[in-house]
Amino acid sequence: MESIDPIRLKRHLTYLVKDIGVRLAGTPSEAAAAKWLRDEFARGGAVVTEETFPVQARVVREQQLEVFHDGAWHAAACSLFANAPGTNGDWVEAPLVFFEGATGYQRSDLPELMRGRIVMHFGCHIESCENYGRLIAAQPAGLLMVDVRYPGASALADAIFPAYAARCGVVPALNVAYLEAWKWKERGATRARFRVVGGPQPAESANVIAELPGSDPASGVLFIGGHHDTQADSVGADDNGSATAGLLELVRVLAPLPRRRTIRLISFGAEEQLSVGSSAYVRRHRAALQRDGLFMFNLDSFGSLLGWNLISGSAPAEIDQRLPSYFARHGQYYRRDFGVLPYADHFPFNAAGVPGLTLMRPNCAGGRFFHHRPDDDLSRVDYGVMAASLNAVAEFVFELATVEQLPFEPKLPAAELPAVAHCWDDLFGGWAD
Repeated sequence: MESIDPIRLKRHLTYLVKDIGVRLAGTPSEAAAAKWLRDEFARGGAVVTEETFPVQARVVREQQLEVFHDGAWHAAACSLFANAPGTNGDWVEAPLVFFEGATGYQRSDLPELMRGRIVMHFGCHIESCENYGRLIAAQPAGLLMVDVRYPGASALADAIFPAYAARCGVVPALNVAYLEAWKWKERGATRARFRVVGGPQPAESANVIAELPGSDPASGVLFIGGHHDTQADSVGADDNGSATAGLLELVRVLAPLPRRRTIRLISFGAEEQLSVGSSAYVRRHRAALQRDGLFMFNLDSFGSLLGWNLISGSAPAEIDQRLPSYFARHGQYYRRDFGVLPYADHFPFNAAGVPGLTLMRPNCAGGRFFHHRPDDDLSRVDYGVMAASLNAVAEFVFELATVEQLPFEPKLPAAELPAVAHCWDDLFGGWAD
């Protein structure tokens, strides 16, 4: 097997970041990335197909936020959440109330606290549809969401989960910087106002599929995944250009090799709205996955210059016994976080019963300090680290594609099945959607 080439990784990633740039789901730039992937996959020797699916594209032309403290209005940076509506350019002004998301849902007085007010929600992920429904039912005038993982001065980009918006409705929601929110509390801020021109628009995204057929189609399918979209205002060199470039190199080194089992590499669209592309793929192919799906190895933000490798997800114990040696051969080691992780593209495969893991590379306790920021650029990645990890993945998947009998049963750990089912139903809307 040829080795992954760091120079090729750099060339691919530079084109993605410099020539295409920000790749919001459903926008022309995301479509440009998908077309480029189709061409490059085909050039690498794969059988290439594309599957489209509907999304709400975030199309924002203007956004402004002001907060009243110390006797005056003060402008602040903000970023409209994907799937949240704008204001047609009109100002929305209301009293400001501070709400601690981690504990506040224990309160019984949310309508009295929030109705008609702008809520500064300390915590930008509401990981319970019941809590989100109570929040929307309280009828706030708008939400200012604070990502508590990253206590910085930048307003990060994010999204309202599509299933939550569909079930419960949605109000204008803007991400604001942690340190700005801290200042507002410190200065006794009492009111806020914002305006947004633009918002969600019906559009299409796409999954780009690179098939490396095996000699025995009945022996099952191995998956390798990543996503090519980004968050607002981020060129996403690491998140997830690292995987996009990596998938192209994996096709190049794996395509010429004989194999028994099919290897299917998929670059997903719209991951940044909560794995919309991978869940669309799984819903469309559920029966085939349950029949033929063996294992899914996902790549997401695994190129950080400084940090540590982390593998999360649900897989049989035999995989955890074998996988470390492949990484060690290439001078790489990783921490394994066990348990269900619903926030990466392996998870919908877990929901369909297919074992799956995601490789990431955090660099601080909250993840990566440049998460969903404009400075997730080429300076943030280490092509040598990326190549070493990709060599390990390529060798591991190739062994699984060639052995006479798989060294594991393609099933999830029984103890994790209830949590997988709960997250799929609560966060993704279950199979009915």
